[in-house]
Amino acid sequence: MFEYNKISITWTGHAGFKISYDNKNVYIDPYKLSKKYENIFDADYVLITHNHFDHLSIEDLNNIINERTVIVSAQECLSLLKPLKVKESIGIDPRNSMKVADFLIETIPAYNVNKDFHPKNDKKVGFIIEFGNNRIYHTGDSDLISEMNDTTPTIVLIPVSGTYVMTAEEASKAVNELIKPKIAIPMHYGTIVGNKEDAIRFSELVTVCKTEILESE
Repeated sequence: MFEYNKISITWTGHAGFKISYDNKNVYIDPYKLSKKYENIFDADYVLITHNHFDHLSIEDLNNIINERTVIVSAQECLSLLKPLKVKESIGIDPRNSMKVADFLIETIPAYNVNKDFHPKNDKKVGFIIEFGNNRIYHTGDSDLISEMNDTTPTIVLIPVSGTYVMTAEEASKAVNELIKPKIAIPMHYGTIVGNKEDAIRFSELVTVCKTEILESE
């Protein structure tokens, strides 16, 4: 767990996080959650970047959602989410924003530029969640793209495994040259592709901010 300005960030594995702020729990892309999340039903909000199985997992969602949960996802996810018993599932396109509770959600395009796993036309998203003056940017499954230059986050959660997303070298370039946050947290390794060595390599290459390598909880 990492704490910053009353925000608690837990890496739940792969590209998944639980962010707690002001007694609200926001999950992003929960996948292969550990046993501590079994039947916890504590999600106030769930954000889903796209429809791939390692980001939209119905099995994992059913352990955290309840009848008051609001899900915000890329539009392509809505048909898969329809059976879930939640308050509401909302589809959102890239470059949009919406206010929920006391925080703001913005969407950033997330796509590949040199591979075909995440086409730009699919309208998969990354999310920026604004808690007070702090902005947390989850890039989703993205390569280094020009849209990252407009994000101005406090904290970035960024993939480093390569294959389907950025390599550690590409992610560090995105952080150093475009995103320029205060803190960078590597993700998207240790489950399907990539390992902790990728996170360490990323941390060594980042020069503009602090990095935090989290242990999966």
